[in-house]
Amino acid sequence: MVRPKMTPMIFFKIALLGLLDPVVAQNLFNLGMKYTTATFAIALYNTLPAVTFILALIFRLESVKLQSIRSVAKVVGTVTTVGGIMVMTLVKGPALDLFWTKGPSKQNTVGTDIHSSIKGAVLVTIGCFSYACFMILQAITLKTYPAELSLATWICLMGTIEGAVVTLVMEKGNHSAWTIGWDTKLVTVTYSGIVCSALGYYVGGVVMKTRGLVFVTAFKPLCMIAVAIMSSIIFAEQMYLGRALGAAVICVGLYLVIWGKGKDYEYPSMPQIDDNLTQSNNILIGNGKDSVDHEVITISKQNKQRRTLIESV
Repeated sequence: MVRPKMTPMIFFKIALLGLLDPVVAQNLFNLGMKYTTATFAIALYNTLPAVTFILALIFRLESVKLQSIRSVAKVVGTVTTVGGIMVMTLVKGPALDLFWTKGPSKQNTVGTDIHSSIKGAVLVTIGCFSYACFMILQAITLKTYPAELSLATWICLMGTIEGAVVTLVMEKGNHSAWTIGWDTKLVTVTYSGIVCSALGYYVGGVVMKTRGLVFVTAFKPLCMIAVAIMSSIIFAEQMYLGRALGAAVICVGLYLVIWGKGKDYEYPSMPQIDDNLTQSNNILIGNGKDSVDHEVITISKQNKQRRTLIESV
């Protein structure tokens, strides 16, 4: 596919995308996690599907028909996912005796008092809303600039420039903020830039074009399950029954969303075929080629008959 021409409006959207997630959302999330814990931050951040779903309805990027059971499943699945997150966060329950959590916990509990928790929750919430806006704007931008890899590259570039400007202002005179040694800090920065940002933007854009915005964000709560499991292994953090039940509820909600979205893309290739045939039909009518036009119409009818046969089966 030929990359679309860069226009001032597209460039403005890309610059705004670079500001929303690489600069605002990621920095506020990391700062909020500093005041709380990784599990708490990721739990609050995983309200993203609900926030994105509401914004998608407002911007008409997602439709809900209450008469359709699949549309209802999308709503129920989103609510169920948020409910699972709340269960993982608020319900503790008895401890689960796992063989890798027998030792003392290594989790850092510094800064988990009530004031730090409130401050961290506010920062993470703002970051979550910023990332939801990023997803909405990315979906809108892909309609006029449908080049996922190029868009991801531009977002990373603009995010780097804008992030450097913000750092110069916020860390004025603090030269140590720019220092990166051969330690875990370098690994963190490298992994975050390559996997979380570059690869995440590209894969998200590809899936977003084929399956929609809500489908992409529906998988975000899986981070909660991954963090809980890895925290119990790496930091020997105790696993509780509430987290296990919450993870199960999240999986159920995710399945409902995927099932509800499945009907929207049950025949992804046929609409494109019809659009191409219609376009060819219009061109041939303009050129006065009636014989070939009749052949195109015949193919279109055969295509519709084939779709009817599939749906009846």
